Amino acid sequence: MEDHPSEAEALIELRGVTKIYGTGMAAVSALGGVDLRIAAGEFVAIMGPSGSGKSTAMNVIGCLDTPTSGQYLFHGIDVGRLDRNQRALLRRHFLGFVFQGFNLLPRTTAADNVELPLIYRGEPYEKRRALAFEALARVGLKGREHHTSAELSGGQQQRVAIARAIVTEPAVLLADEPTGNLDTKTSREIMDLLNSLNRDQGITIIMVTHEPDMAAYARRIVRFLDGQIAADEPGRQAA
Repeated sequence: MEDHPSEAEALIELRGVTKIYGTGMAAVSALGGVDLRIAAGEFVAIMGPSGSGKSTAMNVIGCLDTPTSGQYLFHGIDVGRLDRNQRALLRRHFLGFVFQGFNLLPRTTAADNVELPLIYRGEPYEKRRALAFEALARVGLKGREHHTSAELSGGQQQRVAIARAIVTEPAVLLADEPTGNLDTKTSREIMDLLNSLNRDQGITIIMVTHEPDMAAYARRIVRFLDGQIAADEPGRQAA
């Protein structure tokens, strides 16, 4: 088994993280004291049944939710000490998101969709257009920049979503069931793309999936059960 990242080199670290929804008799514990370290450049698949805590852990890492207790460190910075605006800046500058449902604007071109994070950053039109075209080329969609979502297949739409996620050059790409709406062949193509982004461009990838065939692309598999990490083991790609 390969060594897990030491404290000094962890890009992402959860220390005793708990998450409780609701209060009193209605309280539900989604995470029960999770410790997890992920180093820069890793490709980690997070697995587990519904209600296991995997999506809650992803939301905490993505700064979409905050722990009830414990610490979340990003590059050694205690994210819990950041205010809402600072967490938004962390998301905007260091994190990219890919979802099962693509989340593209339907009557908007691929390039316009990819530009969205750059608009939020206040980048000028010429720069963001050039970066959007470059990102689309990186995901194999050169020549499709002016196609709308309706003119693209499901796999192509997910490629647009990945381009949108990487156009800001994030340190971490968070992928939540990225192949959940795709057929087997297209799913493998998307996983090959994610693998190349990790291997060739050094993007740290954290992916939630319930599909063992997709998790096999990762170099490390973390399995959640009942709000705890039940297993943390090398994936098939670790060799």
